[in-house]
Parts: sequence; C-alpha cells; structure tokens
Amino acid sequence: MLQQNIRDFGMYIALLVIVIVFAVATKGVFISPRNISNLINQTGYIAVLAVGMTLVIIIRHIDLSVGFLAGFLGAMAAIALVFWKLPVFVVIPLILGFGILAGLLNGFLVAQMRIPAFVATLAGWLGYRGALQLATVKTGTIIIPNEAFNAIGNGFIPDIPLPGILPGVHKATLLIGFIILAAYVSGAIRDRQKTRAYDFKVPPLNIFVTRLVCTAAVIFLLTWILAGYRGLSWTAVVILIIFLLYHFITTQTVLGRHIYAVGGNPEAAQLSGISVKKITYVVFASMGMLSALSGMLFASRLRSATTQAGTLFELDAIAAAFVGGVSASGGVGKVSGSIIGALVMASLTNGMNLLGVDISYQYIVRAAVLASAVIFDVATRNRTV
Repeated sequence: MLQQNIRDFGMYIALLVIVIVFAVATKGVFISPRNISNLINQTGYIAVLAVGMTLVIIIRHIDLSVGFLAGFLGAMAAIALVFWKLPVFVVIPLILGFGILAGLLNGFLVAQMRIPAFVATLAGWLGYRGALQLATVKTGTIIIPNEAFNAIGNGFIPDIPLPGILPGVHKATLLIGFIILAAYVSGAIRDRQKTRAYDFKVPPLNIFVTRLVCTAAVIFLLTWILAGYRGLSWTAVVILIIFLLYHFITTQTVLGRHIYAVGGNPEAAQLSGISVKKITYVVFASMGMLSALSGMLFASRLRSATTQAGTLFELDAIAAAFVGGVSASGGVGKVSGSIIGALVMASLTNGMNLLGVDISYQYIVRAAVLASAVIFDVATRNRTV
C-alpha cells in the first residue's frame, strides 16, 4: 500500500523527519508555540502562490511573473490605503480584481496568441518588476499604518470570553480545531463508503484507520500548540480558506476534472469537448488572483511595501509545488501537497536559521531538497508506466 501511494506519503514523511530533526537539534525551540505560529505566518504568502502554481503546472505551463506581480500589487494596495485613502473592504477586492486581470492577460498570451508560457510570463516578470519600481520610486518604502490591513499578516482571531474555563488556552482556536477534526474524520469515512459503493478499490481497514488516527493526532496537536500561544492567526485562516476552496474545486467539480484532463492529455481533452483555451484562462486568472492575495499578505506582514517585494517568490512557489508532489509532466498534483511543500521549504529555512546555519549552506540544502523531489517524481512515474 505504501508503494502504491508513495507520492502522497512521501511529502508527509519528509515533513515529519524535518520536524523531528530540528526539534531535537534546537532542544524543542522549533516546535514551541511561538515558533510554530511564526512559521505558519512566514509560510502564508508562499503557500498561497504554491496553490495557484500547482494548477498552472498541472496544465503543463509555468508562471514566472507571480513574484513581482505579487510585489507590485502589494505596493498598489499600500498606495490605495495610504495615498488614495480607500477603506480596507474596498482595497482588498480591488487588488484581487487587478490580479485577475493580470492573470487573464497571461492566459490570453498563452491560450490565444500561443506564446510559450515561459516567455509570456518572463515578459510579465520584467514588466511587473519595472512597475513595482515605478510605484515606489517617489517614496521608496511605503509604510502602511492601517491596523485592520496589517492584522491580516500579524493579527490573531479573537478568543471566546469564557472566564475560568481553560485559562491560558485560546478557546476559539480549540473550537475551530475540533470542527476541522470532525469534518476531516466524517469526510474520510464518507469518501471511503462512497468509493466502496462504486466497487472501487479502497485501502485495507487497518491502513485506513492508521492514517485517519495519525492525521487526526497531527491536527489535534497543532491545534493545541497554537491554542497555547495566541491562537489561530488570520494568515492561517486565509490559508485554510484557500485550501478548502481549491480542494473542493479540484476534487468535487467538473472544472477540477477538466483541469486534470487538460494536464493529462490536452489533445485528448480537446477532442472530448473540453475547451483547453477556457481552462488556460481560468487557471491563469486564478494564479493572478492568488498573486494579489500573496502580495497583500506579504505587505501586511511587513506593514509596508518595499522595492524588493516579490523577489524570488516565483521560485519558492515552484519549489513548493514540486516538493508537494506536482509532476513536471503535468496532470498530477494536489492542493494539499503544495501547502505541505511550502511548509517543508519554510521549515528548512526556519530550522536552519534557529541553528545559525550560514545562508550559503541554506540555499544548497534547499536545492538538494528540490532536486530530490524532482528525481523522486521521475522515478515514481517511470515505475508506474
């Protein structure tokens, strides 16, 4: 069973090993509530990008423009808040709309003009880098004083006021954790029953129960750790919403099935009545929207927009997607995997920073992890052919 699902299990095993190694090496500092909370907040803007990049790679394309697009739109959000004096509830949908338009432009170049995605998005990379410089040329770093906006990247959800009950524990976080836990367990059981009803093969009961218990234990442990600090951050809530939304789209909708069909074989998908152009537009528009969200998360976390915002974001997102199990040949990948991949890469950086590892060695280690993920993908794909 492990051999049949090695692609799914591999990333979780890797993350577990990384957590154990750094927990021992840092004498528990790595898994302290404060560090776990900071790790999630640091992962947020890359995890959001990695979700969109996963869909782009699934349909056999790439998007190099997302880094500086995120930086530019983060700067536009700062300008709208500071100079245009627009309220937050107007700025957020406005910037998301700009992101969708930018994604549609990439989709037009790729789907309609048939320009290779690498070239089209490389042009975007250059263009948005210049646009970011122009947006910040007069003021340099734009400080964002809006507390509501800054809370997205630094704030935490409010607690439930229950005096005398579990003092020192964030009760709202515990409640949300239990709801997620119950939803996961009931969903897993329901999916197994539905699969068996169609006479499809399901894992043996002992393996299913083991996987269910292990995952439930991780959810409970993470919830308890976060509840012991300041609770669930708004960044974690954003990641959770994006995960639930895109997991539903990719697994439960016709659109999701069409995305995987296009990635598996574009010619066959076209012949079966699927519009490859429309899917390309949708995926790149989604990528643009998530780039806008990532840019706002980053600007909110820094409480400012800088001229270097977005630098190497696209490479971190691509690395997270590949580490998370997306296939370089297209048609294979999961939203959950991309988030786990982002956590793996962020955990490596966070753990090595805690140990005082030189930045030069950090890049080498991350390169080795990325190369290993791609080699693993090729090896498992050849084994199943």
